[in-house]
Amino acid sequence: QVQVVESGGGLVQPGGSLRLSCAASGSIYRIDIMGWYRQSPGMQREWVAGFTSGGSINYLDTVKGRFTISRDNAKNTVYLQMNSLKPEDTAVYSCKAVNRGIHYWGKGTLVTVSS
Repeated sequence: QVQVVESGGGLVQPGGSLRLSCAASGSIYRIDIMGWYRQSPGMQREWVAGFTSGGSINYLDTVKGRFTISRDNAKNTVYLQMNSLKPEDTAVYSCKAVNRGIHYWGKGTLVTVSS
């Protein structure tokens, strides 16, 4: 069974940085980690950054220039480097993976930006 596990969240002061990781495993077939999403309390989940099927990278406008998504195919892991964090970046960050047409989500990792 496919498992998606996020890590790296925590409490950080405004202006600080965090690096999130998302690892997928559990299938002999290809697992594509498509991108990162986040959900703040009382808000709907929103897409943050991800890869297109052609390999391009896109970002939510409010994180452009501050967040960088990358991946290590050998480890089937995707990273999200978050710099210049703001209180409004506080959310549970999760990633979506696709395996044989089925979408899988991890439980997420909490990022809190506060002084």
